[in-house]
Amino acid sequence: MRLSALRWCIEPRFLAVLLLLALPFRAWCVSATHDIIVHVETDGASVTVDVDCPVDAPAAVVWEVLTDYEHMARFISNIEFSTVEQRSDNVLHVRQKGKTTKGPLTVRFEFLRQVELVPHREIRSHLLSGDLKESDFVTQVVEIASKVHILNKGRYTPNIWVPPVIGPAVIVGETQKQFGEIRAEILRRAAAARPPT
Repeated sequence: MRLSALRWCIEPRFLAVLLLLALPFRAWCVSATHDIIVHVETDGASVTVDVDCPVDAPAAVVWEVLTDYEHMARFISNIEFSTVEQRSDNVLHVRQKGKTTKGPLTVRFEFLRQVELVPHREIRSHLLSGDLKESDFVTQVVEIASKVHILNKGRYTPNIWVPPVIGPAVIVGETQKQFGEIRAEILRRAAAARPPT
């Protein structure tokens, strides 16, 4: 997903991307996440991501899951560790570690982010340190046509080169998968909270 422009011929992560190219596109095309709309654009070294994820659940449950940083490793498969290291009112420092795996290839990552919560409406995330040069995202919980939507938009600059065409396609697939896992957890909690009939 994030590949080095420098010394590409000997960079292991560049090799990983080349091998990712050999994976069938069909693996990303038809799935339970087909209604999660993800647009990815590259501008030089920067990547812009825009997500619209509809969720048939109460907004309160959506917010609960989106901000459950202490338990994210339980329901997002590429996160191995997630914790709130510091909290001051609605500003958090969140550290996460994980890995992205495609077949025999694994790319590991670690981030420390400052997260500002605007309760029940908006999450603003800014990279403090980690395996990116910079990253800023805003996630909103909004109601559109009587349905809750998670809108996520931002921009990041990886430390490694993202190849044109295939790079954005890989990012789209991974983003859809992650939001699909978030939505599955939201639906699970919403169903558990429903009174028996």
